[in-house]
Amino acid sequence: MKKILYFLVALLITAGFAAVVYTELQSFETPGYVLIGIEHWSLETTLSVFVTFLIFSFFIIYFFFRVMGWLIRLPGRLKRRGKNIKFNRSQEALIAGLVDSAEGNFEKAESVLIRHVSHSGAPLLHYLTAARAAQSRGAFDKRDEYLKRAAMHSPGADIAIGLTQAELHLSGQQFDEALDTLTKLHSIQPTHASVLKLMHQAYQRVGDWEGIRKILPLLYTNKVLMETEIKLLEVEAFSKLLRQAAESLNVDAIKKLWSEIPSYIKKMSGVGAIYFAAMINVGEGKQIEDELADALAIHWESTLLVLYGNIESNNTLKQLEMAERWLDLYPKDAVLLMILGKISSQCNDIEKSKNYLTRSIEIEPTVQAYQLLGDLLFAQGDKDQATQCYKQGIELASSEIVSGINRNYEK
Repeated sequence: MKKILYFLVALLITAGFAAVVYTELQSFETPGYVLIGIEHWSLETTLSVFVTFLIFSFFIIYFFFRVMGWLIRLPGRLKRRGKNIKFNRSQEALIAGLVDSAEGNFEKAESVLIRHVSHSGAPLLHYLTAARAAQSRGAFDKRDEYLKRAAMHSPGADIAIGLTQAELHLSGQQFDEALDTLTKLHSIQPTHASVLKLMHQAYQRVGDWEGIRKILPLLYTNKVLMETEIKLLEVEAFSKLLRQAAESLNVDAIKKLWSEIPSYIKKMSGVGAIYFAAMINVGEGKQIEDELADALAIHWESTLLVLYGNIESNNTLKQLEMAERWLDLYPKDAVLLMILGKISSQCNDIEKSKNYLTRSIEIEPTVQAYQLLGDLLFAQGDKDQATQCYKQGIELASSEIVSGINRNYEK
């Protein structure tokens, strides 16, 4: 419409200009004439008519060439217009696919996204969103197909495609596949935060604590997690690794791992207890006796105390003396009294042992204290008192089991 209006305005201006020229020339006394001869043909007209003719001829020729140029460019314009229409539709399809996927209409989202992907300016988004939709409806073959297509259409987007693939594998419980993908991405960009975050999640899922241990420095330097989270993860990783080493019953492996653990983690009672228990279990308790005593000086805990009592010391008298020093600080600690009774028995000081065990039971009855006292009485030939101790221990154990069942039931 605008072009027609422009044409009419230009025509009107040309006509006005021609009229002005014609009027001016006609006002002369001798307006003049123009004679054109071609062989035996000739054309004669007034100058005013000839000039007017020239003005209109220029306008017509100019308009003719403009129309011809427009006609020549018309196929290209129609093609671009068609592409723009398809592009706009693909953009609308992408938005519709994202909305359908968010609403849980995964099959519909997948269909819309793939139908318009060939005309999209962002085919990668279409394929990745379609892969997520396929994953959500359990179509793993389709998911893998869309991811392959995404890689073909966007060869420079390896990280984005790989992260999506790994994330989908993780959510689909395909942990080995996720780790394979993440390992490749890690070799491409070792410090990529998202890659490292997914790697630590995958390692946790499969229980690969050695893998987590290796990437802990990268998690810290690249600020993938908060510092507190990394510290907790580090403690968990070394705790799990210690348990695995303990299960292997390999003394060298246990000691090597313990030497590699940071000192601030060693001081944590829970981690130390795993190490001490592992060494005692492999018969090397005498090597950690002094270290365990130092740990008890820092953290006074029943678990560490019980472990100290389970050490087969080379010098039980020294072990007893150390425990009796603690009694001055904790005179009413039932666990300490029980341990003193156990060590006294190993030192063949029966009366002292009976005294410690009796005091322990008076403060806080435990199954182990009853059993130790019963064994001691039985060895002395006092079978009636020993039987009574065993009975009380069994009743206490039964009541603890019932209490545990009731607590679980209440939860």
